[in-house]
Amino acid sequence: MRMKFSRSSQLLLVAAASLVVASFITACETLTVDFVFVASNRAAGANSYGEIDVFEINSESGRMRQIPTSPFPSEGRNPVAEAVSADYQNLFVVNQDDNTIVQFIVGNDGKLYPFNTVNTPGIYPLAIAANKSEVFVVDTYQPLPLCSTADPCSGSIAVYPLAAGGSSSSAPCAASVCLGTPATNPAVSAQFWPLTLPSAPSDVIVPTAVNILASGAYVYVTAYDSSTPSPVGYIFGFAVGSGGALTPLNGGVPHDMGVGSKGFGIRPSAIASDPASTHVYVTDSTNGIVVSYSVASGILTEIKDTPTGNDPTGVVVDPTYAYAYVTNETDATVTAYSTSSSGLTSIGTFATGLQPVAIGIDPSTNHFLFTVNFLDNSVSDFELSTTAGTLLDAQFSPFATSAQPVAAAAIPHNGTGGGVSSQ
Repeated sequence: MRMKFSRSSQLLLVAAASLVVASFITACETLTVDFVFVASNRAAGANSYGEIDVFEINSESGRMRQIPTSPFPSEGRNPVAEAVSADYQNLFVVNQDDNTIVQFIVGNDGKLYPFNTVNTPGIYPLAIAANKSEVFVVDTYQPLPLCSTADPCSGSIAVYPLAAGGSSSSAPCAASVCLGTPATNPAVSAQFWPLTLPSAPSDVIVPTAVNILASGAYVYVTAYDSSTPSPVGYIFGFAVGSGGALTPLNGGVPHDMGVGSKGFGIRPSAIASDPASTHVYVTDSTNGIVVSYSVASGILTEIKDTPTGNDPTGVVVDPTYAYAYVTNETDATVTAYSTSSSGLTSIGTFATGLQPVAIGIDPSTNHFLFTVNFLDNSVSDFELSTTAGTLLDAQFSPFATSAQPVAAAAIPHNGTGGGVSSQ
């Protein structure tokens, strides 16, 4: 039997259907809890730029899905690191082969809009960190005439002060934050701080990672001495002053990781700190450990060495729950730890994609964890147990990325939570 409807009834049915569709769209939108930006460094496109894949995380299942028009060009060659501004409205991408930092404005839908590009003071940038006031970038080599891959020299760190932007005519830029001129180091009359040993200034110090405490008071750079037969690991510490000016801690003498329980031959690979700014954690890729430190007036004191898997490459601390996580590159795993004043205690190890090189936690809920897997061009996503610290694969994980993904950063969709960045 064929049913007949009056015109008014048809209009009511159309209106009801429209409401259902609108409700469905609204529900879908609210299910997006975060946007994750994954940088891939394999050349792509006419300009040989890297790419940024933008994923949205579903708040119920943890499923990651690329947004429309993703991926976006990284606006430079060989992107290697990312950070987000404290207001979550800007993404900073380091392109190593161009010696640049590209600032993107992040749309409400997660789309990226290139806004500004600056050159780093040094050569071959490799790591970046940001807070409300500054952006810190670490370069492989100082900007000296003789520094090159053929004739390497020690690395350096530079600081870009951030100024508030906006739409007013007096704002320094139209973005929410504006990158200022790099701070000047009066000791060298240049816009960088060299990473050198006072006892062996000619040794080549190779930086590996950077971390700024949540308090903003201190910044640390991990590095190793490549001039010795066995690499020796160091942590360079700086107090952060007005305008981003840095003061080396301990008279410029870095913390020697070789004096710990494992002895010499340590090669730090990643660094993270807790939200209270009282503890720092450094992975050692040579010995397969993560070293816990307490922080007092910026000075680090070793608490404990805890085993990891083989070749740990990344470490992240949950801002809300008492857990930390380390990626193990050779094993294709991530190890979970509980955190306390006595250091880290292993909870368990979980499989990732092949060759995980970076790690992050979703900043809205601190409930989902993701790893960037270089060898199989993917990102793995996990649901994090807030009571046990264990990890459960999110729906349909892992997810395909562009070729050779190396770094990730994330922002909350609803503008709340704590930002996270991974090198």
